[in-house]
Amino acid sequence: MNAPPNSETAALAQRLGFVLAPDLPGDAPGPLAGVKAALTWAASEGAEFLATAPCDTPLLPDDLYPNLGAEIGDAAAAIAETPDGPQALCGLWRVAALPALAEALAGGRHPPVREALAGMNMRRVLFAEAGAFANLNTPDDLAALAARRP
Repeated sequence: MNAPPNSETAALAQRLGFVLAPDLPGDAPGPLAGVKAALTWAASEGAEFLATAPCDTPLLPDDLYPNLGAEIGDAAAAIAETPDGPQALCGLWRVAALPALAEALAGGRHPPVREALAGMNMRRVLFAEAGAFANLNTPDDLAALAARRP
C-alpha cells in the first residue's frame, strides 16, 4: 500500500498487515509516484505484475483484474476505461514498465496521469458501468452510497 510513512493511513495499513511502499525520495507527490514506489517494491519481490486501485473506489467490479489480465498482452499496462473515460489508476502493470514510468517522473516531475501514460504502451479495457469506478472522497459521498444500498 502506498501512503506517507507517518500518516494515519500508513499506521492502519501496518496494523492490518499490509506492506507499506511510501513514495521514493526525490519523487514529486502524486498518484504515479505511488505506482512507481509499488512497482519498485514488486520488482524487489520478483513479481511480474502489480495491480493498482485508488483507496477511494470501493465499488470496483469483481472482474476488474481478470479482465485486465486477459487483455494486457504485451503492453506495459492494462487500464480500465468507462464511458466517462480512462480510469488510469485502476490497472494491471507489468513490473517491466518501471523504467518508462521512472522516466516520465524524472527530475521531480509529476505530470497528470493521463499525460504520463500517453507515452507508454497501454491497453485500455472497456467496462460499461462507470458507477463502479466512483470516487468516494467525503463523508457525504459515503452516506449517499449507504443510502443507495439495500
